[in-house]
Amino acid sequence: MTKLKIEGMNCQHCVSAVNEALAEVNGVEQVVNVDLDSGIAEIEGDADTQALVAAVREEGYEATMA
Repeated sequence: MTKLKIEGMNCQHCVSAVNEALAEVNGVEQVVNVDLDSGIAEIEGDADTQALVAAVREEGYEATMA
């Protein structure tokens, strides 16, 4: 499982946007959780980490490995 720390989320709309962006990345089997309070996103699959980070950044948020 890949975990990312997402910065800049402040509402459920943000969570939905990040969830949808991550789900579209090639290799993602499932977005297990995107937690607003902790800012942690958990992703299952063999997606490239840089592709996941890029997808989050395209939505206007910052992402790093958690």
